[in-house]
Amino acid sequence: MSDTKGRTSGLPADLEWVHEAARKALGDVQPAGPPKSDIEPRGLMLSSRTNGGRDLPAYSLVYFLLVDLLGFPNLGKWEKTSWTVPIRFQGRLYSIEHRKMGLGIFAPTLDAKARMGARPTEAAEADAREIATLVRKAVGVAEPYFEWRAEQAAVGSNLNVLNNSDWLFDRYIFFRDRFYALSAEAERRKDERIVNKETLEDGTVVTSGSIPSYTLHKEARWSAQAAIDAFFSWTEHAFIHLAILQGTVHSGEEVARLAEADWKTKFKAALDVSDAPTKEHYDSLLDLRAQIRNFMAHGAFGKRGEAFRFHSDAGAVPVLLTHRQRHRYALTGQPAFDEAGAITQMEEFIAHLWSGTRAAMKHHIFSDLPSILTFVADGTYARAIRSEEDMKSFVEDLTRQFDRAADMDW
Repeated sequence: MSDTKGRTSGLPADLEWVHEAARKALGDVQPAGPPKSDIEPRGLMLSSRTNGGRDLPAYSLVYFLLVDLLGFPNLGKWEKTSWTVPIRFQGRLYSIEHRKMGLGIFAPTLDAKARMGARPTEAAEADAREIATLVRKAVGVAEPYFEWRAEQAAVGSNLNVLNNSDWLFDRYIFFRDRFYALSAEAERRKDERIVNKETLEDGTVVTSGSIPSYTLHKEARWSAQAAIDAFFSWTEHAFIHLAILQGTVHSGEEVARLAEADWKTKFKAALDVSDAPTKEHYDSLLDLRAQIRNFMAHGAFGKRGEAFRFHSDAGAVPVLLTHRQRHRYALTGQPAFDEAGAITQMEEFIAHLWSGTRAAMKHHIFSDLPSILTFVADGTYARAIRSEEDMKSFVEDLTRQFDRAADMDW
């Protein structure tokens, strides 16, 4: 059982207690140490997953606990296995492994004549349940270490930033297309009237009617408003990835700060507002965002922000909420936003977004691949975004690498 030693955790002095506390929480779970017989290495190769070991915390937490913090030996990668940590529980050999089918506790087959893994015994299942309980306890104790570890990772660039642009954009497309479909149906049925007649028990005939186009227009407006919300959600996410591809941000800390920033900051990190067409889109979208937010997120009193009507000789006059500190109320404000016009406005921006040098970046944004900060530092993204062909080739190659990693085809 040759091994790869876990790296030194480098804990600061005020966290050294975590090492001892986690080690104590593991109880009788110990590093396996050297083989105690010639059959043990082969027995681990033919190990079988226990049901009792299925209730473990996330594989990353278990790895960082055992290998990173406590220095348990790791046997490394092998076929369909990312890592293997051999352990002993009350002197009995087991392994904790992250395989393609997930993390688990595995019982070795210690039979010299065996050609395949044997089903774990009841005793092994009982041990696995106890091991899982102890590991969960130790992971809980080690929480301060995980926090410190996360902070250390965020400072550098050895990070992947998850890319959800594709499904966020799909949400926008869904509501946009529903708006188009409902609007078209409302137009087709604009002259339709449905009349229903009902005769009551006393013979009275009651007539009622409905106008389908009215309901369809209402649902179309709802869909458009949902599309606007989905559009801004997608752009906030996509702008971060565009900033990474262009080298505007380099570390996890910078990504975190940008993620917490407002839409305006994200836009400017991804696009150059000194460019006149870009600035025009920026201003119009900023107005739309303010209007839709005021309308939908602050009580939906009215599209212009009107919340009251006061009685005057001129009639009922709308009073607008301005959300300003000094003058909270006004009689004048921006025009009400128009859903159809807003959809057109957003579509025009999307066409502008993927024009010019950003055309190549589109292939990465919609690839589901994460943005890898080390590729900013070493110039990989700078080379890939030079042309659509370069980016397509880069995305295809990286996708194959991720697929192989997912299959644990080392």
